[in-house]
Amino acid sequence: MPNPKRRHSKQRRDKRRTHYKATAPTTGVCSNCGSSIQYHRVCPECGFYRGKLAIEKKATA
Repeated sequence: MPNPKRRHSKQRRDKRRTHYKATAPTTGVCSNCGSSIQYHRVCPECGFYRGKLAIEKKATA
């Protein structure tokens, strides 16, 4: 198996990694309360998922 004769520079390594980007998660709108939510997640505001109550949220007064 061939092995590298010399170490690759930091610049060469970083040039290769320029395309590794973090992307923002895709968000949608809750059908119950209208707040912004991530897809396939229970709404953190009202506790609904796909139009049904998934978790009970405690009322804060």
